[in-house]
Amino acid sequence: MEVGSKLVAVAAIKLALSSSRPEEAQLKKSLYDEYGIRAVAVDFGGEFIGSVGKMVERAVVAAKREGVIKDTHADEGAVAGATREAITQIMNKALGLNVGGKIGIARYRDHISVAIFSGIGLLHLDEVAIGLGHRAAYSAPGS
Repeated sequence: MEVGSKLVAVAAIKLALSSSRPEEAQLKKSLYDEYGIRAVAVDFGGEFIGSVGKMVERAVVAAKREGVIKDTHADEGAVAGATREAITQIMNKALGLNVGGKIGIARYRDHISVAIFSGIGLLHLDEVAIGLGHRAAYSAPGS
């Protein structure tokens, strides 16, 4: 199977939907072993408007820490941009409410996808939403 933007997006979504750290670790290992996809997930939560910057920051920091991206302006910008795109897709449901969930980030060569799975709620009135962003980032040959 050819690894391209679709498979990388599926990997990010699966990570965002994973329900435990052991499931997440197993998924990351299988994605790397089978396809060479590097991936990471990070949790988030809080009031939506106040959480947007933290979500972008957490995504970039986690991706660098786990070796999904290099410590370069282009890679950081690609993850930040894809995260912002995913956030805009859940924004209409989330404005003024609390959010919590997981961000999945996956990369294969120049394909970077970020998926956000979020519970959105006020008291016990919960909604769920998923957003997905993709960016192309330079990848040196063989990386």
